[in-house]
Amino acid sequence: MMFWAERDSPEMVRSLGVRFGQLGIPAGVELTDKAAARWKAALQAAGLTLVTVFAAYPGEDYADIPAVKRTVGFVPPDTRAARVVRTLEVSDFAARLRVASIACHIGCLPRDTGHGDYAGVRDAVRVVCDHAAGHGQSFALETGQEPAGELLEFIGQVDRANLRINFDPANMILYGTGEPMAALELLAPLVISVHCKDGDWPAPGVAGALGRERPLGKGSVGIGRFVEALRKAGFSRPLKVERETEDHEERVGDLARGVQLLRRLLLA
Repeated sequence: MMFWAERDSPEMVRSLGVRFGQLGIPAGVELTDKAAARWKAALQAAGLTLVTVFAAYPGEDYADIPAVKRTVGFVPPDTRAARVVRTLEVSDFAARLRVASIACHIGCLPRDTGHGDYAGVRDAVRVVCDHAAGHGQSFALETGQEPAGELLEFIGQVDRANLRINFDPANMILYGTGEPMAALELLAPLVISVHCKDGDWPAPGVAGALGRERPLGKGSVGIGRFVEALRKAGFSRPLKVERETEDHEERVGDLARGVQLLRRLLLA
């Protein structure tokens, strides 16, 4: 399950019947040795194993696609250097927790590969990959903010052996960047983690609109087909249910139902 520091506890996550999680680190969360020791103890007590630590940054805005382009990830040049430093800190924190993968949204890459921001993001990702490699970690880029083919081309441009993909099928739909099953087929060899999330396509004719995120099984992903596609691709790592709603009770209930749905599908 995908859960967030300062919002969710390992005990709550474990109460949903899951054994593996992906920890999101919001802006402002301290990443000291003392904090790492607290998390290690809490995770051990809950019997929960982390598989990824996910970085988020101050000032990011997911209200619509123009806001994402302006504010998210490594694309905005004014915040790029500070966000790279924060990501290196997240890598160090993950290493203290003995987690072998970090991840983030790098933002909406320019379509023009000759654009200065494209090169800036490429170089930033190289810095993160090289630092993560020193800890024996992979660095996973989340899907959705560009078509799968463009993401694959970018990964080739970065040219780092530990650069991988966190595949989120709903993001492909929410951003209108491609059909998830076709994207998975193209990207599968690089996928090391998966968000099981659902959503509907953006409303037609509304420029810059994002689609609507939905509880797992209630949107347009086709989660049964997605699980089968993962099987065919040979993906055998833990699946993480994700739900992005501000209502805590609704979110926890949707996560619990999502876990139950995945269990049924995996046993079918």
